[in-house]
Amino acid sequence: ASIPKFLLLLLCTYLHTLVAHGGDNLRSYKVLHAGSLKSATVNCSQPKVSSSSGGVTVPLHHRHGPCSPVPSTEAPTLEEMLRRDQFRAAYITRKYSGVMGGAGDVEQSDVTVPTTLGTSLGTLEYLITVGIGSPAMTQTMLIDTGSDVSWVQCKPCSQCHTQADSLFDPSSSSTYSAFPCSSSACTQLRQSQQGNGCSSGSQCQYIVKYGDGSSGTGTYSSDKLTLGSSSVSYFQFGCSQSESGNLLEDQTDGLMGLGGGAQSLATQTAGTLGKAFSYCLPPTPDSSGFLTLGAATSGFAKTQMLRSSAPAYYGVLLEAIRVGGRQLNIPASVFSAKSIMDSGTIITRLPPTAYSALSAAFKAGMKQYPPAQPMGIFDTCFNFSGQSPINIPSVALVFSGGVVVDLATDGIILDSCLAFAANSDDSSLGIIGNVQQRTIEVLYDVGGGAVGFKAGAC
Repeated sequence: ASIPKFLLLLLCTYLHTLVAHGGDNLRSYKVLHAGSLKSATVNCSQPKVSSSSGGVTVPLHHRHGPCSPVPSTEAPTLEEMLRRDQFRAAYITRKYSGVMGGAGDVEQSDVTVPTTLGTSLGTLEYLITVGIGSPAMTQTMLIDTGSDVSWVQCKPCSQCHTQADSLFDPSSSSTYSAFPCSSSACTQLRQSQQGNGCSSGSQCQYIVKYGDGSSGTGTYSSDKLTLGSSSVSYFQFGCSQSESGNLLEDQTDGLMGLGGGAQSLATQTAGTLGKAFSYCLPPTPDSSGFLTLGAATSGFAKTQMLRSSAPAYYGVLLEAIRVGGRQLNIPASVFSAKSIMDSGTIITRLPPTAYSALSAAFKAGMKQYPPAQPMGIFDTCFNFSGQSPINIPSVALVFSGGVVVDLATDGIILDSCLAFAANSDDSSLGIIGNVQQRTIEVLYDVGGGAVGFKAGAC
């Protein structure tokens, strides 16, 4: 039966009114399915790579997820992971405070490797699997845009943690070489304040220190790095022989530095792959993303990259926040301390004034859900018991140049809480953490001085 004309007219009038006056409501809420709060079906297939770069790409996984190459049986609680995250954020803020302002040969033109979330190893950081040495020995490493020196645990090791892969054995690699203290690489390491003197055999020693008080020391070395079907000759890294602190509680094999300093993988390969890399951090422990060296720089919404005399960090200027499609009334001066993009910090840190406005607006859009007790650094939590699907207000970050980054649902809610935290004061450095970067391909175009964003890339 056909619909009477007067009903069609009423329907069209209603839809026109909805679009004209309430259209934002159709776009201002996102559906958070119950499966987003806890892992659902495991799918460890190769990631879809939407980037047109054709770069050198490796898979990236969550450190504690079922797709992690080194799963653990006892992952720390979320509260414990967030406690460690607080140490890292405070350390970065101290290191960055007041300072705003050797390339290897690669056999291919670009490289992409998978990335995964590492919950099975006790963290909400991300992993890649590479090969080091000749023949290549498999090593599973965290990626960190806030670190320059890469390192793996090596034989012999006086104080190392248990890891799933075998310890890297320098004596088994025909291409391994320790840097002498007289080398330019060792001089550069000392200049970056990560030198640690010389061994009795005059080999260059390094030291890395992290925000949670942990540290690692060993011999600064070079060897062949294998990334998928590509390789990097004379890759500089640390052979770790002694560790302290939380590093001893880990099960990964080491860390891959992607910072802006001279020792990072991104800098070492810039001469041959170009001065741009990108990654996509998968939203759940059971999905994969990617890391691409030599990334194409087109097709991204770009904001200015801010560099400083703390070269490891990539700065950006956050200018505004939108909730439910509406921009919050936050004075621009609140964001004047600037922010950095950081793959190793879990939760985004905002100036207290900005966080308070965000929290209030988000709560206003979540009145249908009862509040829950705060959890660790999270104070905006909800009780979703018996609720599915869950409707949450959209959240977007607005960067300089008018770049609007609409966060995925996985970047808004973590374990039933708003996944943001406040800094100690408005003058503290902001940090854009890895939860907010999930599913977005983030481009670090060092040569072009820009940070780019492309939604829905993994």
